Amino acid sequence: MASKVCGKCCAPKHALPASRSKLKRSLFVEAMAGGIVLILAVLGIVPHPLKVGDQIDLATQQLMQQREEQLRQEMIRLQQELDKMTQKLQSRLFLKNMLLAMWEVWPFGALPGALVLLFKLFWMATEVDSDESESSSDESSSSSEEEEEAPVNEWDVGRFLMQQMQVPVLHLAKRCKVVEALVGDLLHACHLITLNTPLLRLEQCIGVGSAFEGWSSHWDTVYSLLVPLKPPTGHCFHLELGAGGELPARHGRVRVELECVCLRQQLLGDVRCFLHRPEAELGRNQGPCLLQYLCSHSYLDVEKTACWFQLTAMNAWLLLPASHRCRLTVLPSSRSCKLRLEKVSGRSLSIEILFGVQQGDSRVFLTSQQARAGLPSSTTWLESCAVPEMLFFRFVARQAPQDSCHLTCLNLFARLLEGTGFSTYCLKTVLMHLLTVIPLSRWHRGHLLERVDGILQYLQRCLEDKQLHHFLLGNERVPREVPLPVAFQTASPLNLFQRLAQEPDAHAQALRDFRRLQVRLRSLL
Repeated sequence: MASKVCGKCCAPKHALPASRSKLKRSLFVEAMAGGIVLILAVLGIVPHPLKVGDQIDLATQQLMQQREEQLRQEMIRLQQELDKMTQKLQSRLFLKNMLLAMWEVWPFGALPGALVLLFKLFWMATEVDSDESESSSDESSSSSEEEEEAPVNEWDVGRFLMQQMQVPVLHLAKRCKVVEALVGDLLHACHLITLNTPLLRLEQCIGVGSAFEGWSSHWDTVYSLLVPLKPPTGHCFHLELGAGGELPARHGRVRVELECVCLRQQLLGDVRCFLHRPEAELGRNQGPCLLQYLCSHSYLDVEKTACWFQLTAMNAWLLLPASHRCRLTVLPSSRSCKLRLEKVSGRSLSIEILFGVQQGDSRVFLTSQQARAGLPSSTTWLESCAVPEMLFFRFVARQAPQDSCHLTCLNLFARLLEGTGFSTYCLKTVLMHLLTVIPLSRWHRGHLLERVDGILQYLQRCLEDKQLHHFLLGNERVPREVPLPVAFQTASPLNLFQRLAQEPDAHAQALRDFRRLQVRLRSLL
């Protein structure tokens, strides 16, 4: 008996693995059976609605509700983390854009625009590449090759350029309003000083030039304003436009004549008729001051007018509250009034005040602007279209989408043109033509690259044809909101590239400059 029991206990060692395998198999079968039962239970619960009196279903419902609540809390936590990451990324990009923009618009500082823009693009590109390389370090090389071959997102590039140039434009608009208000106060003070003198009447100033059109070709912007001149009582202006020269580069003179105001003198007694009263009766110092002091041979003298206004502005500045905080310096200029405004901190602001006489009801003026080739005499005034062009850009700003990219294109090309033979006025003319051909709704910032390419193509066609028409002459597409003289509306188109058609060397140089412009733009974008 003892031997049998001992025999069972001393079974061979290879019998143990068999028993273990059977035990594992039985456990696996039981687990599978339990899993099948659980699946069947779930399948039985899902399609059938829960019964109010069933305690087991209510317990299951409570469990599911708890699980749902846990998942909802987890989703909220993940969403909060995602929002924090997005906000952090946006704040970093916003801070960098603001720093770069403030560096650009740092009050009245001066840096080469092209270098700054290239530096910004290089900085952004290198940082984006580093972030992408860190985030995709565990991905395969095939996926990275696919990303490299992906097309450029035009909207992203447009948004980037808009972000880089939108803040400077906004700051430029604010500074233009400040400058316009400051010059308006200065003109009002000048009016008070010259109130009892029969000299020129200074009308409200008009902002002209790139700054007041919404863009700027230089970092150290000079704010140009036009002051319309009106004759005093008893005088009148007659414009004599030169027959030589083509619109709108004609020269003209302003003839000053006396007119009878005897009736007003009898009724009101506030004026004296210089026409019908001899100079001896008025006294030696009470003659027609305008003809004596600001005219040469009965024609309004530009240099005398500029000198008179400079002296008046220096005295009028002392009446303004701003004179206690800023120092005003009148810079030498024979045909305008150039002012430099300096704050205590050392920052300065440059302002140029031009003078003009309006042609009828139009917005075209004979101005004191200096011509490139010079003017024959100090009584010669230059015809200018600065005001109609400014009015055109204001019209486009009202009609275009809020995030229109037309000013971004102009700012971009203005910086790329440095060192080439193309002027900013040439590119501005191209842009004005395209703004009347392409619907303004298609100037959304998402179309920035398409619009930039369109400007290049238009300029290339003009170079090939050696013909670029002036925008305001004989152009039926000019909006009615831009008033022009009848001579402008009926004039033949003026070719701004006439020199290229006459000089083959100049045309060859223009083509080389265009290729250089293409290379710069491709390297930038």
